[in-house]
This record gives sequence, C-alpha cells and structure tokens, in this order.
Amino acid sequence: MVPDGKNQIGPVPPTLTFAPVPEGKTVKNRLHLDINPTDREQDEQVRRLLDLRARHAGVGQGDASWVVLADPEGNEFCVLAGRRP
Repeated sequence: MVPDGKNQIGPVPPTLTFAPVPEGKTVKNRLHLDINPTDREQDEQVRRLLDLRARHAGVGQGDASWVVLADPEGNEFCVLAGRRP
C-alpha cells in the first residue's frame, strides 16, 4: 500500500507519523491509540509489533479482548481483536 493512496481503490486510510523526541516519557500518555488490524488477525499483529520492539504492558485490563502493548519508549496502545473498520 502506498501512503498517499496511489494505486488504492477507495478512500485513503488514516496515516500517523511519529517523530522521536529527546525527552523520555514522564507522565501518562496524552494520546491513546487503539490499533484495529484489518489485514491480519490480532495475534499475528501482536507478534509483528513485538518483533518491532513493542512489549506487553499490563495496565490492569484484566480479561479483555484487546492486548495492551507499549512502544520502546513506554507509550501504551491497544491491539483490538475485531477486524472491521
């Protein structure tokens, strides 16, 4: 998939761009992302993200259908189980 939508049928999906900053995380995230994989199952997406240096982040979610991960800098995000846009 090309980010600018070329060779893509239908609307261009949302794109996020991340920029590194010199400061480390010091407080709770100001923005929380829920990742909803539409091209693979949840467990496949979690494995892919772990391979990219994400880590599991237990935040007291209990027995939930989503998986909480953190990026290498400790910013938490969720990978949802549903595969619908």
